[in-house]
Amino acid sequence: MFKIAKGDVFGLIRPLIDVHTLGILAFSQILEQCGIPAYIADEAPCKDLEALSRGEGGANLRSWLVNRGITLLGFSYRLNPDDALRLFGVLMAFLKREKILASEGGKIRAVFFSGLPSACEAALARYPRLAGVFKGDETPQETMEILGIPEDMMPSDSSLGAKYDLARRKFGEELVLRREYLALKPLDRSGYANYGLWGDRVTERISHGMANRLPPLMRVHAGPYAPDRKEAVAQFLDWTKRLARGGYLDILSIGSSQLSQSNFGESWEGKIDGGGVPIATREEYAEVWRAARPMLVRTYAGTKKVPALARMYEETIDIAWHALSFWWFNKMDGRGPNSVMDNLFEHFEAMACIASTGKPLEANVPHHFGFRGTDDLGYVTSGYLAAKAAKNFGIKTFILQIMLNTPKYTWGIQDLAKARALLRMVRSLEDPDFRVYLQPRGGLDYFSPDPEKAKAQLAAVTALMDDIEPKDSTSPQIIHVVSYSEALALADPDIMEESIKITRHGLAEYRRMKAQGLMEGIERNPDLAEREESLFHDARTMAAALEKSIPNPYSPQGFYAMLKVGAFPLPWLTSCKDEFPGANIPTRIIGGGMKAVDHEGKPLSLASRIDSITRRLQFEKI
Repeated sequence: MFKIAKGDVFGLIRPLIDVHTLGILAFSQILEQCGIPAYIADEAPCKDLEALSRGEGGANLRSWLVNRGITLLGFSYRLNPDDALRLFGVLMAFLKREKILASEGGKIRAVFFSGLPSACEAALARYPRLAGVFKGDETPQETMEILGIPEDMMPSDSSLGAKYDLARRKFGEELVLRREYLALKPLDRSGYANYGLWGDRVTERISHGMANRLPPLMRVHAGPYAPDRKEAVAQFLDWTKRLARGGYLDILSIGSSQLSQSNFGESWEGKIDGGGVPIATREEYAEVWRAARPMLVRTYAGTKKVPALARMYEETIDIAWHALSFWWFNKMDGRGPNSVMDNLFEHFEAMACIASTGKPLEANVPHHFGFRGTDDLGYVTSGYLAAKAAKNFGIKTFILQIMLNTPKYTWGIQDLAKARALLRMVRSLEDPDFRVYLQPRGGLDYFSPDPEKAKAQLAAVTALMDDIEPKDSTSPQIIHVVSYSEALALADPDIMEESIKITRHGLAEYRRMKAQGLMEGIERNPDLAEREESLFHDARTMAAALEKSIPNPYSPQGFYAMLKVGAFPLPWLTSCKDEFPGANIPTRIIGGGMKAVDHEGKPLSLASRIDSITRRLQFEKI
């Protein structure tokens, strides 16, 4: 097996046409944490690589390799597998022809390949002497193992985190291998008034489950797409009936199409629709509710006319709870037509409407900041601010969704620290008129395209969920089950039900093994409490600073100002960057978590960030 040595220098290159750069950035940061200099090729050598495929160029590529003193080279191409193999072949031929490989007398002693799974297999078959391949589903620990990084070069604080992650990975692999989860039976959750009827409430179902020591409620997101709209709706109704008959699913989340969210009640002629079920009428929503008996039903908020759609969901599907994203699902992320400010006004108006119904609210907030590279402080702070806004507007029940594995390179102990810090802050708002329920989920880009590995990952992340509040057998109250096929194909009812079985069985087995001493409790990890306390303190300080410096902070204008002045770093934002220059703060993975850094890559202090926000508020026109 290949081993990296001190003194090695890593170069990372991709054809310019491939815009998938986030994985390369995270990869380079892992290397740098291990003390290995890593250089990402800029535009000139990347263009040269494409030119070589046309029989041109090569000088810029050679100059970059030689001048940087590169001894290890990584090639990445995550688009078409055939193109990946062709371009990689061009690169390998160039390295050999120019005598840059160590076997030819040059400096490069190892080459790595990153691409889609089929491309990785083909590359290994054609170039068996490759040092390693990366399919895109590797954990930081797996990445370091493939690279052959010696233990003494790994970050000093990684061993405890790696131990926890490896233990959960092994737990998941063994659980899936045994296949015992397949024998799991549906649960009977009846026995309280209104069960399965109009007026059934998620709060009642949770209370009934807690009183009868039942597992958490299971929620999945479902929404088939087909070119023919009516065919897609008919298929979804069939799926809904199958899931209702199966008895494993408690809460059906309708994965409505983009046009259902942005242009409901309008003509769709000439408009391009994305994935998801294209529900276009009130009657179709009502039909879903009827087909779903006895499941609870909910769906996405609209991306336009949000308050009106919230009222329509009440009237057609007796929506189990509403969800608002405040800063998101608008022009800033390309998910809706509203400007950020208009979106905030609509969401605050919708929140007042939701409060009048007595229904719970879920804030789809922290993970959307996480998708755009925010730091862990921004993740926790944004979630707390959304919860406090909900309380201020009269919401009585708040469902705290926590997406784990976001970004997927986060260590498990840091995920727990984030989740616990956020939960502590939101629970601090609880009183007789404000109740919080926890709803964790796996990350969207966490799962492997290999179905068996993905099943094991699902069991492993379920264990992580249980460790958020390990001393509370009633927590979490809801689990949003991300189906194991997330990275491979759209989940159908069979896959959804198998994913629920893995989740339920994984939760029960993990608790049993911990009780019997077969799994070491995470509470013994000395690093976890320190990480949690640090995040909790910093997020509380940041929230207090924003409340003090921004007039009427829990308002559309207040939330807009927070974004404008850089309360939440968004280095990966692709739209509206000119509108929010204050959010253009670099972040990087440090110690298994995301931290805001200066332009030299050094972590920014909390005091300096608050000072920057205060100064921006003095000069920005908001």
